[in-house]
Amino acid sequence: MERVIKSGTGWRLGWNPEADEFKGLVGGDGWAIELTEAELNDFCRLLAQLAAAVSQMAIELMDEEKIAVEAESDLLWVQVEGYSEAYSVQLILNSGRRCEGFWPVAVAPGLVQAAKVLKVF
Repeated sequence: MERVIKSGTGWRLGWNPEADEFKGLVGGDGWAIELTEAELNDFCRLLAQLAAAVSQMAIELMDEEKIAVEAESDLLWVQVEGYSEAYSVQLILNSGRRCEGFWPVAVAPGLVQAAKVLKVF
């Protein structure tokens, strides 16, 4: 398996199975955080769960109604906030490096799609 870097306007995701400790990468405009494989797996899984939850909630929300939905593992916390079709994503690592990342509304759709196909979980 080889290294994969996916990127779009305002976001980057990476996977390097050959790396010793930090096999994953998440980033935005002007910043990046290396993640362990477990952290990357949790980030992609939780982000997919949140995106699905927001889509399901869309039928119950009025167009102008804002929402914030969060999910957490032992390793990290992820939140999506905004409207059902336009939301930002925030990430906080719970242990170790204690980093924080944020992707604005305009870049979240690309990030969500890339997280689904970065690697097989």
